[in-house]
Amino acid sequence: MSRLFITQREINFINDIAKEVVKDVVGQKIYLFQISAAKSKVHDIYEESQDKVFESPIELDCLVKYNAQEIKTNRFGSEEYYTIEAYIHSKDLLDKGIEILEGDFFSYGSTFFEITKAPVSQTIFGQIEHKRFITVSGRQARKEQFLSKVFGPTSMEFTDDDAIQDTFVQQRGFENNKLGATGDVRDLRKNGTLEEPISGPKEVSKRGGSVNKGSSFYDDL
Repeated sequence: MSRLFITQREINFINDIAKEVVKDVVGQKIYLFQISAAKSKVHDIYEESQDKVFESPIELDCLVKYNAQEIKTNRFGSEEYYTIEAYIHSKDLLDKGIEILEGDFFSYGSTFFEITKAPVSQTIFGQIEHKRFITVSGRQARKEQFLSKVFGPTSMEFTDDDAIQDTFVQQRGFENNKLGATGDVRDLRKNGTLEEPISGPKEVSKRGGSVNKGSSFYDDL
């Protein structure tokens, strides 16, 4: 029944609305580190790579389910163990030509995670060719397993320049915004159904870049 009422126009609308919520309202992101098959040396017999080489990090917009850390105690003391889930829009990955695989790594805050599962979680109204999003499950990576520069925001307890995000810029389907290239594609505008919005990507920033001052969104002082 869905194919009678859910045509390509409705599919485009659903995808664009999902992108608008994630990219222009929520503003959560992770940084994906993909294993480079070309740069990693693979064992001739076992076909495994002991020392993996990773590509440059890719910033991905997503919805994050942040789980409380599990505290394990052993004879050496206690240890905090994190797991996390990130919901990433499938059409956005397709537009950017990105494939997420088990074994890749990503960071959220100051913690790095190894991807253990990345299944397609839903289709759009049962139409198998149109995926809604994938669920990326990550378990905390040990320091000797993966090392990289930490990308903010991380935590208000740190003093790094990017520890707290004080500026959020929308994408709204524009090729570029104030922060650079977005890679954002809105299908209804791409096929000419909708025109570009009159105003460009909006920006929300802290007054004077200080967390103790108001937001430009409410015109606070």
